[in-house]
Amino acid sequence: MDAKAAFGQFKQIRPSTFKGIGTPVLVLAALGMVILPIPPFLLDILFSFNIALALVVLLVAIYTDRPLDFAAFPTVLLVATLLRLALNVASTRIVLLEGHNGGDAAGKVIEAFGSVVIGGNYAVGLVVFIILIIINFAVVTKGAGRIAEVSARFTLDAMPGKQMAIDADLNAGTLTQDQARIRRAEVTREADFYGAMDGASKFVKGDAIAGIMILVINILGGFVIGIVQHDLDFSSAVEIYTLLTIGDGLVAQIPGLLLSIAAALMVTRQNESGDMGQMMMTQMFDNHKSLAIAAGLLFIMGIVPGMPHVAFLTFAFITAGAAYFVYKRNVDRKQAALVVATKGPAETKDKEPKDLSWDDVRHVDTIGLEVGYRLIPLVDKSQGGELLGRIKGVRKKLSQELGFLVPAVHIRDNLDLSPNAYRISLMGVVVGEAEVRHDCELAINPGQVYGKLDGIETRDPAFGLEAVWISPEQREHAQTLGYTVVDTATVVATHISQLLSNNAAKLLGYEEVQQLMDMLAKNSPKLVDGFVPDIMPLGSVVKVMQNLLNEGVSVRDLRTIVQTLLEYGNKSNDTEVLTAAVRIALKRMIVQEISGPELEIPVITLAPELEQMLHKSMQATGGEGPNIEPGLAERMQQSLLDAAQKQEMVGQPAILLTSGMLRSTLSRFVKYTIPNLRVISYQEIPDEKQIRIVSAVGQ
Repeated sequence: MDAKAAFGQFKQIRPSTFKGIGTPVLVLAALGMVILPIPPFLLDILFSFNIALALVVLLVAIYTDRPLDFAAFPTVLLVATLLRLALNVASTRIVLLEGHNGGDAAGKVIEAFGSVVIGGNYAVGLVVFIILIIINFAVVTKGAGRIAEVSARFTLDAMPGKQMAIDADLNAGTLTQDQARIRRAEVTREADFYGAMDGASKFVKGDAIAGIMILVINILGGFVIGIVQHDLDFSSAVEIYTLLTIGDGLVAQIPGLLLSIAAALMVTRQNESGDMGQMMMTQMFDNHKSLAIAAGLLFIMGIVPGMPHVAFLTFAFITAGAAYFVYKRNVDRKQAALVVATKGPAETKDKEPKDLSWDDVRHVDTIGLEVGYRLIPLVDKSQGGELLGRIKGVRKKLSQELGFLVPAVHIRDNLDLSPNAYRISLMGVVVGEAEVRHDCELAINPGQVYGKLDGIETRDPAFGLEAVWISPEQREHAQTLGYTVVDTATVVATHISQLLSNNAAKLLGYEEVQQLMDMLAKNSPKLVDGFVPDIMPLGSVVKVMQNLLNEGVSVRDLRTIVQTLLEYGNKSNDTEVLTAAVRIALKRMIVQEISGPELEIPVITLAPELEQMLHKSMQATGGEGPNIEPGLAERMQQSLLDAAQKQEMVGQPAILLTSGMLRSTLSRFVKYTIPNLRVISYQEIPDEKQIRIVSAVGQ
């Protein structure tokens, strides 16, 4: 019963229980091989396993789409190196102990490599072994180590720039929070991988040096042991122990060379997804000119007297055929692309002109984007254009932030524009335009960089920052210098996002507000019932919401907005008064969006004398706005700009705190000249918040 119970418990053990024990078993086996004597049969199995492991690692490195997909490679390299060194110790022990008994005393594998591979000639074997060492140590390992070192250094230096690029994409709406989190984790994994590869390359280098030392020690040790302990003559001792030692060395160096090649392949690959063989074939044999020139040179070499004509001429004709095939394929591709680009609307079968109808009346688009003909690949999905996806991300992000559905962007080409230009319009009115280069990337200077870039100097269309158009190959170098590098689609999408944010009030109309009311009615029917038009007309509701958006306040909290309008709608029809009442009701959300969850709010205020003068001017004009002398207005604007820039330099929000009477007027006063300055009134400070005056304008 006990045995059956034990067997039943063993059957209940799941296969996942043994998952992950392979590496510990290999490490313990390596330790055992160093300490315990290994019989020849088991040594043959372990040598065969070592060669098979090296082949598997090499093939996995070749067929991996990108280096990060084989992130465990540095650890695998370390374990395989330890296993091989342990096998060297075990094989050395058995060669020196049993080598005098014959060629197979140390196992069939060592005997095969000592006799079959090198023909039983220890001089030839010694030369082959030295050549393998030179190839492994002086060529493959040294080059891979240098590349790993440089890659690790540049990857670590580029991390800040890559993080800033991810933040820029996140702010532009092209990435979600989850996608940004995944990309940040990938940047960290990339840095960890290349840092580990830099260290792992030292293991390969040390293994090659150890192979040379083990060879010399084994030959000298075998020579002494054979002559002194086993009474062998000089020639027999040299032949037996040299063959066994070289066979042992070849068995160890061939897997070592395979792993060195795998390491070199991993560090020389770009961190892009794709089959390595396909990428090499595509990039090497995609230009017919290089193949044609090579065919011509081979033909000339083939007709030179004394040269092997058959070999050279055969390859000349093969290369010429490949050049013609590539040329024909490229021509067909260009013709197909030209047909697609120039294909217009199908001609109508009816040649007679049709009568005009209302369908022929063209209305202006709410949001329009016109592009020059060189920018068409940006909006053409068949040519890999990413702009449509970026614009969709911008609309989604703005819709979530503003609280209503941002209308679709209608895109069309415009031959009247310059080839690299685009134009953004709202309600048929142009609000922004710029020129970009679709085949380059924009390196933006965020304020502090560590060098200059070769390229076309320009300015970022969205924020006016200094920038340089660079080739895609310069991306990592620019990021190491502190630049934020974005592609052309992101540049255009960010510009659209900035303009839509600044003009959000123009995007909200009667239709959008009615949709919001219908959505609110599903969750709070009593709140909406009788509100429009009994309490307020829909036009007044639209005006209040447009005022909020114009002042940078989202309409996401529709419930609070409607509740406030219900409370004050019977008391006043003035939309400015109603807007102020709604802002006070939304004060916690407004302050949180500006300064975050901090309890203390840094604010800029007006000097009491200046504020009192503005109040008197407001009263004199009947509340239509203060009558400010132009010189005073200019000085006030400059003082507010200086104070806002100081706050921005210390990483704090720029907030102007004033009275409720002046708030809307001052908000319009600074909206376009100082866009980062937010104006709030004393009544909009939540009770739990404390204010800290950082500057007083007018003193």
